[in-house]
Amino acid sequence: MKKVLILSAILAGAAFANPYAKCVACHGANGEKVALGKSKIMKDMTKQEIIDSLKGYKDGTYGGPMKAVMTPQVAGLSDADIQAIAEKIGK
Repeated sequence: MKKVLILSAILAGAAFANPYAKCVACHGANGEKVALGKSKIMKDMTKQEIIDSLKGYKDGTYGGPMKAVMTPQVAGLSDADIQAIAEKIGK
């Protein structure tokens, strides 16, 4: 049990250290996937488009079919996290 708790803490810390880590499951390691068959391909977006869309999801001003999924995903992201995601994957 102790090992499970330690491993969980390490994995949680790694996810917080890399804000893009939680995006990978749906968008792919390089932003190459159409998430849930509906999203834009992130690697084709500019850094500014990524920033604008993530901030829009966060404040409720952006989104179509993915809004219900993305709003809780971005709720805990800081502006620095959003910038880091855009830098990692945007053009």
